Amino acid sequence: MKFFKKSNDDDQIHDAALDSLHETIVAAQMPPQVGKIALQELELLARISPSSTEYTIGFSYIEYLAGLPWNKKTEDRMDMVHASAILDKNHFGLTAVKERILEHLAVKSLIMNRRPRILIIDDEEVARKNLSHILGNDNYELVIAEDGSDALAKIDGPAFDVVITDLKMPGRSGMEVLEHLALCRPETRVIMLTGYATVPSAVEAMKKGAFSYIAKPFKLEEVRGTVKQALESTSRMRNISGSVLCFAGPPGTGKTSMGRSVADALGRKFARISLGGLKDEAEIRGHRRTYAGAKPGRIIEEIRRAESSNPVIMLDELDKIGHGFRGDPSSALLEVLDPEQNRSFADHYLDAPFDLSGVMFILTSNTVDNIPPPLRDRMEVLEFGGYTREEKINIATLFIIPKQIAAKGIECARPVLTEDAIINIIDSYTREAGTRNLEREIATVCRKIAKEIVQCREGGGNTPAGITVSSEDIPRYLGDSRYHYESAGGPDKVGVATGLVLTEAGGDIIFVEAASMKGKKELIMTGSLGEVMRESAMAALGFIRSNADAFGIADDFFECHGIHIHVPSGAIQKDGPSAGITIVSALLSLLTRRPVRQEVAMTGEITLTGRVLPVRGIKEKILAAKRADIKEVILPRRNEKEVMNLDRQVREGILIHTVDSVNDVIDLVLANNT
Repeated sequence: MKFFKKSNDDDQIHDAALDSLHETIVAAQMPPQVGKIALQELELLARISPSSTEYTIGFSYIEYLAGLPWNKKTEDRMDMVHASAILDKNHFGLTAVKERILEHLAVKSLIMNRRPRILIIDDEEVARKNLSHILGNDNYELVIAEDGSDALAKIDGPAFDVVITDLKMPGRSGMEVLEHLALCRPETRVIMLTGYATVPSAVEAMKKGAFSYIAKPFKLEEVRGTVKQALESTSRMRNISGSVLCFAGPPGTGKTSMGRSVADALGRKFARISLGGLKDEAEIRGHRRTYAGAKPGRIIEEIRRAESSNPVIMLDELDKIGHGFRGDPSSALLEVLDPEQNRSFADHYLDAPFDLSGVMFILTSNTVDNIPPPLRDRMEVLEFGGYTREEKINIATLFIIPKQIAAKGIECARPVLTEDAIINIIDSYTREAGTRNLEREIATVCRKIAKEIVQCREGGGNTPAGITVSSEDIPRYLGDSRYHYESAGGPDKVGVATGLVLTEAGGDIIFVEAASMKGKKELIMTGSLGEVMRESAMAALGFIRSNADAFGIADDFFECHGIHIHVPSGAIQKDGPSAGITIVSALLSLLTRRPVRQEVAMTGEITLTGRVLPVRGIKEKILAAKRADIKEVILPRRNEKEVMNLDRQVREGILIHTVDSVNDVIDLVLANNT
């Protein structure tokens, strides 16, 4: 009797758990297709023993399905003034990035606030008046057509969200209007009205794409409800789709914090997923339930945690994503980021489509060169350039110093860092395009001040007030200077040219040295040069040899001399085509014995015919030139428009030349022998 009683109690508990799970499924309001899958799994659980492993797996799966925010969304805040204030509050500069985000808000605001346009087609005046009366109080923009021909003329104009048409009309019938809309305006929802309702005509209309079929005489609420459903369907298709932005720039330029600010400006939930070193495709798509310990991918998991189907999801460090034997995560991201595919994203664990079109994806990357082209094609890249010295001073004064003073608890001392002290930290203790190390150094200064305050109190003294940190005090807090930017000053030299390069830490200058020696006719290249840079050197030498007569170089020089090209700082890997004209200048200086002007720096790719091609990172390279006290910069002519778009404070204080060919470079760089 005890055995049977225990068995009966277990059955009751089992039934109660299944009933509770059924209520959860109903309350979740899942899409019909997903709800059907959940109910099928529930029926399967009813036939399985609760002690089996499959029961636990199935129970967890249904609970996870029901816990996803299938229809939960946060309303976007379309206040441009509020959004602009948030972006300006959290970030200094970055004008182009802020402008793009405000453009996104403006477009979304216009679309969401647009009055729906409805076309009413009926040959009976009474029917037209009744429909106009029914829908006239719902803030719709109504357009009336008396027959099919009149309707087709109006359809070719501005698009309609919903078309309500009679089936039988003189001239063009409602079915012809439906066929025309299916071809030219497939996104428009068509509602058929007829007093001759038959099953065959209804089937034909639905096959041809009608949204609904209503028989006359119609009911007021039936028409209004159907129109509302049709409009919800079109708005879901129209532009609730999320955006895919890629913030590309050096470390410490505010890419991640900008993503948080975008979420705050929109009033959406924010989630961050780090892709650095990710090698398993299942981290994106999830594991199938047949595996032990199966779980969904990170995308679905973050949406569940956010409890919203339209959060802002930041995919951080995209350029550092890995590749392993478990698949290619970057290829798995194609479906996630493609607006044409992510409406029905298939996570392996869910085994049901989930709509990601409402999610706003923001990706971050230090460089776009390492991103696969198919993936790069699905995103809009916004460049985060390096900060100028003036911008860093403002960022330190307005954001970093108040933040660190509060974080280190030294408000009581009211410390002040002078502008000269900030400049000293920027120039002598940091070497970056962003402000990450600048914040670390300022934090160190604040910790030292905190230590002095505590020691003073423990010694019986009062808390010092109004502490001022000047430039002369910085070595006492931070020690000796750690960085000395390369300076291009000094006398002009033969065979040494100054180039501008772009690194992951921003712009920098390099020196290309060229030397010749008697012996074999060979080209030696040292300095940890990458393959692309080696090819640039060979192209430069090829151009010079093919034009030796024009440059006054002896015909037999290359037969009995070897050439050595070296780029100092050999421990640092260097690659890229932008050193092309720098290498040409160093070689021509060596071979013609004309010294290179040391106050000039250059960047540009070359061809065998001597053309100068455009390069990237113009702003970062100009800033690097200014740090090195360069007076003149040579850039490709095709980068001239980019130069004109730079802020005035970036361009001022330096003379910028733009060139089309190597001959133009020679005239600017090589000094005349005297």
